[in-house]
Amino acid sequence: MNRILITGATSAIAQQAARHFAADRAAFLLVGRDPDKLAAVADDLRARGAKEVDTVVVDLLDLARCSRLIDEAVERLGGLDALLVAQGTLPDQAACEVDPELTLRELSLNAMGPITLLLRAAAHFETQRSGCLAVITSVAGVRGRRTNYVYGAAKAAVSTVLEGLRGRMGEAGVSVVDIRPGFVETPMTAHLPKKPLVATAASVGERVYRAMASGDAVVYTPWFWRWIALAIQLIPRSIFAKLPI
Repeated sequence: MNRILITGATSAIAQQAARHFAADRAAFLLVGRDPDKLAAVADDLRARGAKEVDTVVVDLLDLARCSRLIDEAVERLGGLDALLVAQGTLPDQAACEVDPELTLRELSLNAMGPITLLLRAAAHFETQRSGCLAVITSVAGVRGRRTNYVYGAAKAAVSTVLEGLRGRMGEAGVSVVDIRPGFVETPMTAHLPKKPLVATAASVGERVYRAMASGDAVVYTPWFWRWIALAIQLIPRSIFAKLPI
C-alpha cells in the first residue's frame, strides 16, 4: 500500500493512521480545508519517513470537486493503492431539527462526499484489479438514536454503500474496509462531556492502519463496541424508542 489518498487528512484519527503508513515509506495526497494544518501534517509525515507527501485544499462539500480527486491522486502519485475517507463533522442534532438546510449540509459532508469518492475510486480500483477502499464511519450508524440521528443516518448510508461495494469489488481483488469507532477523544468531540469507554485517536488510528493492511471488512474499535452494537441492535423497537440515548 504505497500510494494513499486521504480526505479529511487533518483529523486526529487520520493523522495517527498516516503515521504508521509513513513508517512504511508510503506516498500521500492529503486533502483538507485548512492549508496550514495540511502543511503541518505533511511535514510530520515526511519526518516520519513518508516517501512523498502532496496536499490539496478542497471544500469537501463541493461534490464535483470531490469526484475529481481520484484522477488527481493518480496523476500526482503516479498511481493509487488506497483511499482513506476520514472527513466528517459531528452535527448539532437540535440545530439540525429546526434547520433543514443545515441537515442537508451535514448529510452532504458526512455521506454524499464520501460516497462520491468511493464510487469514483471503486471504478479505478476495479479496472486496476487491486486497491483498498476504507472509510471511518461510526457505531452511531448502527441504529437511529434520538440524540444524534442525523449523524447516524449519514454514517449508516456510507456503511450500506460499503457493504454493497464489498460484494461488487470482491472479484476484482479490492478490499473494502468499514471502520466503526465508538467515542474517541479528538478535537471534534472535545466540547462534549467525557464518556466511559472512550478511546484515544492514537489507538483508533493504529487499528485503521492494521485493518487496511489486512483488508478487514467491518472493524469496531475498540473491539468491545462490536458487542455493544450487537446489544443495541437486539433491543426491541418499542423499548428502544423510549431510551434517552
